[in-house]
Amino acid sequence: MKKSLHKIFKMLMVCFAVGVGSANAQDIHFSQMEYSPLNLNPAMVGLDNPITAIVNFRTQWKAVATPYTTIGASFDARLNEQKRKKKGIFAIGVNFSNDMAGDAKITTTAAQVDFGYHLILNPNMTIGGAIYGGFGNRNIDLSAGRWGNQFDGMYYNSNLPTGETFSRDRFSYLDVGAGLVYRYTSHESYISKNDSKQITVGFAAFHLNRPDYSFINTNDDHLYMRFSAFVNGIIGFDNSPFSLMPGIYFQHQGPSNEILAGTYGRYRFQQLSSITGFNKGTYLSLGLFYRGGDAFIVKTMLEYSDFILGISYDTNVSTLNVASQGRGAFEVFLKYGLTKGYAGRAAKVGRRSKI
Repeated sequence: MKKSLHKIFKMLMVCFAVGVGSANAQDIHFSQMEYSPLNLNPAMVGLDNPITAIVNFRTQWKAVATPYTTIGASFDARLNEQKRKKKGIFAIGVNFSNDMAGDAKITTTAAQVDFGYHLILNPNMTIGGAIYGGFGNRNIDLSAGRWGNQFDGMYYNSNLPTGETFSRDRFSYLDVGAGLVYRYTSHESYISKNDSKQITVGFAAFHLNRPDYSFINTNDDHLYMRFSAFVNGIIGFDNSPFSLMPGIYFQHQGPSNEILAGTYGRYRFQQLSSITGFNKGTYLSLGLFYRGGDAFIVKTMLEYSDFILGISYDTNVSTLNVASQGRGAFEVFLKYGLTKGYAGRAAKVGRRSKI
């Protein structure tokens, strides 16, 4: 029992040290990362809808310690939506996140503004790029922390000295990055055919300026750049209500790599409106994804008209499951995507006659 407690305590100290000490800390991430699009790739700005708004919430490691809680929100819009004949789409977006970790309440708040342009290659293909600029703020409650030197070999003893030296308990930083995205869409032959195909490929680089990111060393530790690459799609089955929505996502940041792969199965209860074309239909999706070496993720999603509600749960399979007992993270998002253009007509990137 004592050995188990010691092992759990050491694992928690490792997690805590990574979050506090240096640039080894990872960025926030969501298991439903395709529905936190500006965290995945800034070039997603303006790609899906004339107006898109999303909120995300994630809580994890509740079984191990004080839960890690992450909140995200984004809004993006096309700037030249009302212009009927155009060669591309200009878009702007804002992205916000707040993450609080552990007993010491290590809090990271970030906000960014994204500027993008999607070139319409033909009615089925677009290629786009975007840059972002923003700022972040981190702070820590040093009085609430538990430190490795305060473990006496058997128990935690708050009377022992921490042995830690901090140069600051809060700081702010500037942040810049960029991304590219390509999309191919083959549209349905007719409204109920369900034979459309869509593939999206993206690559992005975050934190190009490598900002200072440590509470301990203000000159030597910088936030690693994060590189993100993904491929996802929607594959409809002819003359049936079923589709697949596969995806693979890769993140690299310093010494850390993450691969998330899987697929949704999607069922259409109600097809698009054949009269107006404005009703997107009603869909229920179930998905299973795997994050390499870490967790299996079960996802479910309901799409109704312009709204999408998604829920996921991570089942931990890493070495941390000794403490977590397999309980990983719960996540939920809500997305609103305006189907109609500002002038009241249907709008999709890639259909030049409609945008």
